[in-house]
Amino acid sequence: MIKWFAAVLGYIFFRFPGAVLGFIVGSLLDATTIKTSGGFKQVFTQQEQVTPKDFELNLLSLSSIVIKADGHINETELNYVRQYFVSAYGKERANATFRTFNEIIKNRQVSAPRICMYINQHTRYPSRLQILHFLFGIANADGHVSQSEAEEIRRIAGFLRINFRDFESIKAMFFKTGDHAYKILEIDKNASDSEVKKAFRTMAKKYHPDKVQHMEEVHIKGAEAKFKEVQKAYDQIKKERGMS
Repeated sequence: MIKWFAAVLGYIFFRFPGAVLGFIVGSLLDATTIKTSGGFKQVFTQQEQVTPKDFELNLLSLSSIVIKADGHINETELNYVRQYFVSAYGKERANATFRTFNEIIKNRQVSAPRICMYINQHTRYPSRLQILHFLFGIANADGHVSQSEAEEIRRIAGFLRINFRDFESIKAMFFKTGDHAYKILEIDKNASDSEVKKAFRTMAKKYHPDKVQHMEEVHIKGAEAKFKEVQKAYDQIKKERGMS
C-alpha cells in the first residue's frame, strides 16, 4: 500500500518525523473521500467510487418496495418521499430523480437484496439505521404502519445487516404498544432501575445526531427525531416507576 511505502521513504530521508508525514500523505493517496447522495460520506478506493444518482435511485427503489407493500400506491406516502428528497437535495434535483422514480414504482421489479448489498458497501451502520427510520417514516406517512409494510421493512433491515434489537427499537418508535418504551431502549420490562439508566445512556449515544453529521441536514433531523424518541421512552419509564 502507498502509505507504507511513503512512510519508509520518509524515514530514509527525514527519520521518524518523515515516516509520520509519509504515512499520512500515503493514506490520502490510498483512498479518496467522496460524498454520495444524501450526504453519506465514505472512503472508497478509486475503483469503488459511486455517483450521487446511483445512491438516490437505490434509496428510491427501497422506498418503492415499502410504498407497494400493502398492494396499492398511497399518494400520501409518495408525497412524504418527494418532500424528503426535496429537503435533502433541492427541488430541481429531486424532481429530476423522481421522473425515474415514477418508472420504478409503476413498472420495475426491484431486488431488495441487490440494492441492500450496494448500500452496505457504501454506508456506515449508523447511516443504515437512519435509512430504516426513513422507511418506517414512509409507511407511517398516512398515520398507520400496516403489518405488511412492517414485514417488508423487517426483510429490508435483514438485508441491511441491521440487528434484531435495533430493528425492534426503531419499529417501536412507530408502533406504540404497552411496552414500546422498553423496546426503544432495547431492554425488558423487568429490568432494574440501574439497567434502565444504563440502557438510556447506551441508546442516547447510539442515536445521537453526531453519529450522522456526515449526512445532509434532513438526515440529521431524522437522527434528532430518533434521539427524542429515546428521551421520551426514558421519561415515560421514569414516570411509571417513580424514578428520580
